Amino acid sequence: MTVSRFLHSRSCLPRLFFGTTITRNGRLLSTGFNKIDEQLKTDEAGTFDTKRPPTGKLLVLGGNGFVGSHICREALEQGLTVSSLSRSGRPSLHDSWLNDVLWHKGDLLSPGSLKQAMSEATSVISCVGAFGSNPYMYRINGTANVNAIRAAVEQRVKRFVYVSAADFGLLYYLLRGYYEGKRVTEAELTDKFPNGGIILRPGFIHGTRQVGNMKFPLSAIGAPLQMVLQHAKFLTRIPLIGPLFIPPVKVTSVAKVAVRAAIDPLFPSGIVDVYGILQHSQQKSA
Repeated sequence: MTVSRFLHSRSCLPRLFFGTTITRNGRLLSTGFNKIDEQLKTDEAGTFDTKRPPTGKLLVLGGNGFVGSHICREALEQGLTVSSLSRSGRPSLHDSWLNDVLWHKGDLLSPGSLKQAMSEATSVISCVGAFGSNPYMYRINGTANVNAIRAAVEQRVKRFVYVSAADFGLLYYLLRGYYEGKRVTEAELTDKFPNGGIILRPGFIHGTRQVGNMKFPLSAIGAPLQMVLQHAKFLTRIPLIGPLFIPPVKVTSVAKVAVRAAIDPLFPSGIVDVYGILQHSQQKSA
């Protein structure tokens, strides 16, 4: 009897030690960055209790968009309290999950409109971005997100995840304002959130995108390309055109990794490239 109790108590130690975490079960995988690889060793040593639901409050900036709406749904499935801030507020869709999100109207270019939405948030995920003229792209991808990061610091937000974009090489010169804005945001996040700032750099994000009453099946193109290119990383090393071979990634994969990065204190800060996103998203729940 004594031996049995002893063995039982030993088997419970890992669960007792890690029982306070809010992560899903499984180890983190390498994304190809040295800083991330070093911190992953901590996660590889143990398992995590997924029975206890997360208690954090997540604010999604741009939660009514293509990527943002999937992040909101993923966060709700994880048991989080979810709010969203965007210029238009609640989307015009009729999906039932919309009723479980607190929708705020605000403009990231007007920092004063961010305080109320961020006042109770423990984590923030920004999906804000846009295309257009170079000055416009820089203002939305850069200035607006920088304002959000600074507001998050003032409100003592613990973790901030930014959905950025992979650098497609030649496209940088065609979309200079887009990429310069995103890199300015990345630099600000790295500076203001050295611990708890995560940058996701996906390539082409595919899934079913709804615009008004029309649905566009982007996966018809993205899914086959992802299957092929995710195993052909060597192609990205070709001079000039190599970045064009960066594999697409499914929107639900980006959402899963973004939410995990926002709530998991062991998820390492820094940049997660598309291959890291694919690896993290393939982890199975306990």
